[in-house]
Amino acid sequence: MKIWQKNVNVNKDIETFTVGKDRELDLQMAAFDVLGSLAHVEMLESIGLLESAELAAVQKELKNIYAEIEAGDFVIEDTVEDVHSQVEWLLTQRIGDAGKKIHSGRSRNDQVLVDLKLFFRSCIEEMVGNTSVLFEQLISLSNIHKDKLLPGYTHLQIAMPSSFGLWFGAYAESLVDDMELMLAAWKVCNKNPLGSAAGYGSSFPLNRTMTTELLGFERLNYNVVYAQMGRGKTERILGQAMSSVAATLAKMAMDVCLFINQNFGFISFPDELTTGSSIMPHKKNPDVFELIRSRCNKIQALPNEIAMMITNLPSGYHRDLQLLKENLFPAITSLNECLEMTTFMLQNITVKDGILNDKKYAYLFSVEVVNDLALKGIPFREAYKVVGESIDNGTFEPGIAVHHTHEGSIGNLCNAEIEGMMTEVLSQFKFQKTHTAIQKLLA
Repeated sequence: MKIWQKNVNVNKDIETFTVGKDRELDLQMAAFDVLGSLAHVEMLESIGLLESAELAAVQKELKNIYAEIEAGDFVIEDTVEDVHSQVEWLLTQRIGDAGKKIHSGRSRNDQVLVDLKLFFRSCIEEMVGNTSVLFEQLISLSNIHKDKLLPGYTHLQIAMPSSFGLWFGAYAESLVDDMELMLAAWKVCNKNPLGSAAGYGSSFPLNRTMTTELLGFERLNYNVVYAQMGRGKTERILGQAMSSVAATLAKMAMDVCLFINQNFGFISFPDELTTGSSIMPHKKNPDVFELIRSRCNKIQALPNEIAMMITNLPSGYHRDLQLLKENLFPAITSLNECLEMTTFMLQNITVKDGILNDKKYAYLFSVEVVNDLALKGIPFREAYKVVGESIDNGTFEPGIAVHHTHEGSIGNLCNAEIEGMMTEVLSQFKFQKTHTAIQKLLA
């Protein structure tokens, strides 16, 4: 029987349609459902809705279920609707009536809300960790290859000299801004909705501040109506942060696909990290980066997908919200895989030296020549005209040295400053606070 069911059997087709993929996706939230219940029952005992002996029995068995989940021995049975029902059913089967009391003061609505918030916190920590590793790899490559020049492009036309130091470093700094958005998503996810029940609170004297502290949340979602309204909004904000990271990876992947092309030939990877053709024996294809590009472009659509699913929903809970998991959960897995694979590939990249010695890149240095003339006192617009005429009449002689010294340029990458910005952002997540709270809850 469902935890919401009365004495009427639901039509099988209706049940199959409404349950959807919940059993499969809810397995990812199982451990967090137990954590939410551990905090809730401790609070129930503090306000007299559970006896101390009942609390001890419930806590012991919840921790046993948690251990089963961690060991991979937990399943959501076909006769059970979702993870919340499965945990409560197991608890009741094992300890009796005390298990039936744990739902006092909460609804399945705020139960899934707190599960999602706890799950999202964990997912954000994993994504931040993978991003941090990629960031360090990019900074390292930027420092190692800082003196190797490559063409810079505008409109995909040869423009000005760039460097691998700039190229790798640019994506590193892009990840810093991505983490600013992820930090905003973390702050939204790190608010406790538990106790909002079906979205209108409870007549029980719940201590919501207590469960907030027990679960390591930074603060409450105070207004119970807004706590429920936050479903969907939270997912969209997280999706926007993920989309930002994905945009960085997709752009980098596109650069790699260009730079590995024989007409560019700026970088290469070991043969075992590329794929071949069924008929062309010379092919070494960048399939990994093509898939990263496509996966991340798909993730960039995620905020809009979520927005379309929640647009024009009135306040209160609606079953539409259940489907958000089907879009968001796989995207989280995909983004982590893309982050990990990008780092792995970059650990094996080879960068070509002496690229700009090729005469076809001579015009890259036209701005350098203009600037040299301007430094000698010729007005910039006049110097620009002189160099332009020399290009037109074929007498242009490039000066192949670059003298960029300002902050963030070829000769002054400011990687230490970029690392400092990332350190500052990462320090604000305070993952250890949540770890400490959860460890105490499970002790």
